[in-house]
Amino acid sequence: MKQFPGFSHGINLGGWLSQCDHTKERYDNFIKKNDIEKIKSWGLDHIRVPVDYDLVEEKDGTYKEDGFRYIQKAIDWAGEYGLNMVLDLHKTFGYSFDNGEQEAGFFENEKYQERFFKLWEQFAQRFGKYEDRLAFELLNEVTKKEYCDIWNRVSTECIKRIRKYAPTVKILLGGYYNNSIVALKDLCEPYDENVVYNFHCYEPLVFTHQGAAWIDTMDHSFRMPFDSTYREYDNNAFAQLGNRPEELKVDDPDKKLGIEYFEQYMEEAVRVANERNVALYCGEYGVINLATPEDALKWYQAIGSCFNKYNIGRAAWSYREMDFGLVDSYMDPVRDEVLKMM
Repeated sequence: MKQFPGFSHGINLGGWLSQCDHTKERYDNFIKKNDIEKIKSWGLDHIRVPVDYDLVEEKDGTYKEDGFRYIQKAIDWAGEYGLNMVLDLHKTFGYSFDNGEQEAGFFENEKYQERFFKLWEQFAQRFGKYEDRLAFELLNEVTKKEYCDIWNRVSTECIKRIRKYAPTVKILLGGYYNNSIVALKDLCEPYDENVVYNFHCYEPLVFTHQGAAWIDTMDHSFRMPFDSTYREYDNNAFAQLGNRPEELKVDDPDKKLGIEYFEQYMEEAVRVANERNVALYCGEYGVINLATPEDALKWYQAIGSCFNKYNIGRAAWSYREMDFGLVDSYMDPVRDEVLKMM
């Protein structure tokens, strides 16, 4: 399968320039230069930097030069320590994967889409010169499947606009159901050889998001070990996630979940990638800090082995806090072993 060189083992800087209160204090203190040095010391090769439009745009669309300077700082820090970087637009005007952001209308409003194009033209003009070590991720986690055709049209037009200024920059493209792996087959054919198909993996969700406060159907006291049977995973998923369909089944439901789960989960995506000669990248994956560190390690070992088998690049969610922080103290007992599989 086609590879994505320089973006094999990474980590997200979630909560720094995105999903935050968008204050100077946050921008200046949540991530500092010594954090990038630590990431380099972990043996990783890239960072994924989510940014919200709020960082660089006023509500009326006026650009904020200070916001662009923070992105430049991230690029410079990464360059100083020999790391590559993904610039991920996590929220655009009129759209966020998080309903709580109260952004709406993007997929129905051509003016909002034009604003999106122009923002990416700004990114391309300002940062395209780093295309040997910087990749662009057009939009984080399209939600509804009904947006698929619109998103294929919008993303293609956006890539055309970017190509005027950054002809060879790698562009990451994900699909509906929050960058679900099942959506990759419905993405349009790669615009050119520098498009990468992007997915996120928090499967099985009932394990990686056990007790998550933001899932309405979840009992916030619910916990489960990784070493559970497929039957237990199915039963827990039904109880905690409602009627969410499970995507994988096995002949023996009393077998404990293992690497074969992820191999089957990624099988079709690998087939699609091979057919279209496109690289695969997992831009987010991780385990909530309510799971035990020992169980989180087992999950990382299983999914990491599968990523290695198919040579899929990835970036774990997330470096600090955000309910998944790998640098946080609760991960101290297993962090070194987790890093071997990231």
